Amino acid sequence: MAELPVGGQAVIEGVMMRSPNCLAVAVRTPKGRLLVRQRRWVSLATRHKFLRWPFFRGILVLGESLHNGISTLNFSALVQEQGLREIEEEKKAGSGQNVAGSGPHSPDHAGGAARMGSGQNAPADGSAPSLWITLAVAIVMALALFAALPHFLTWGLGLLLGSDDLASGTSFLFQVVDGIIKLAIFLGYVWGISFIPDIRRVFMYHGAEHKCIYAFEKGLALTVENAALQTTLHPRCGTSFLLVVLLIAILVFTVVFPFIPPISEIGLLNQAFFVLVKLLLLFPIAGVSYEVIRLAGRKPDHRLLRLLIWPGLATQRITTRNPDSAQIEVAMASLVTVLAAEKTFAEDPSKGAVEGQLEYEDFAAFREERAGT
Repeated sequence: MAELPVGGQAVIEGVMMRSPNCLAVAVRTPKGRLLVRQRRWVSLATRHKFLRWPFFRGILVLGESLHNGISTLNFSALVQEQGLREIEEEKKAGSGQNVAGSGPHSPDHAGGAARMGSGQNAPADGSAPSLWITLAVAIVMALALFAALPHFLTWGLGLLLGSDDLASGTSFLFQVVDGIIKLAIFLGYVWGISFIPDIRRVFMYHGAEHKCIYAFEKGLALTVENAALQTTLHPRCGTSFLLVVLLIAILVFTVVFPFIPPISEIGLLNQAFFVLVKLLLLFPIAGVSYEVIRLAGRKPDHRLLRLLIWPGLATQRITTRNPDSAQIEVAMASLVTVLAAEKTFAEDPSKGAVEGQLEYEDFAAFREERAGT
């Protein structure tokens, strides 16, 4: 089963893992318990076969990753908010105890696990229209920050310096400077947020996700000890994907834009048009970048591919941190859950990945119930 493609994402105090047909997210609650949710996952490529073709699949994976990422991120945030509210209510009630049976996650204990088949009382993981609004806002902000802003900064620099090349919006020099500014903004952004304590913990869970996936891909027993020995740097990481997109975009823009004529005598209108062209080109660029990352994952020793993904691996030294054993436990719980759901689905699609969740006293209780998984 180690050939099964599995990917993931760190969320707030947790990790999401996704296999071809199933998705799981495990979160550490404010009370220290382990909340694990699973559900069926149906990609658009299942219904539209052409989306499995090279270059098309990269665009699809990017869109679906954003959707699932924001969905599970919202879920993890709600778990933390709800858990903190329960603790505060208990304090106000003067109980002075960690009342495991209070609140919507009330466990009907059996070996330390809360039985919850449908998960109907749990926080929603973001299937409502609000998710699409959040997704749209996130995309617009990302495009404005990493596409439009660098372009207009480069144009403004050209006007300030009186450089026709830098003010053109199409020259080779313009695209190089624009690319450098893009990289500086991206690296500065991830470096800056890495100092925020909550984000630093997300980066630690990011490292835990990579360690667990590595253990699985190497065919090792899925234990915290085996995962802890793995590196936090993975070639198929989203960070590597973004860096490859930026680098390929610089190459494409330097070749294409010198041949694109202006559409107006108004400089600002021309620059807005050039930004629009860049946004449209991001779709094929994302498709090519995904194929590069996919190939690099299959051939990690190929020199050219290693060179292409090296910037992404270097950036992961910022976006991942070495996790503690408790964080690896959460990532491992998510991985084991999604693999078990995928196995069940393969044996009988009608039974695989029934949506629901379980809450466990700790990782030991999770392992006890999942014995043999």
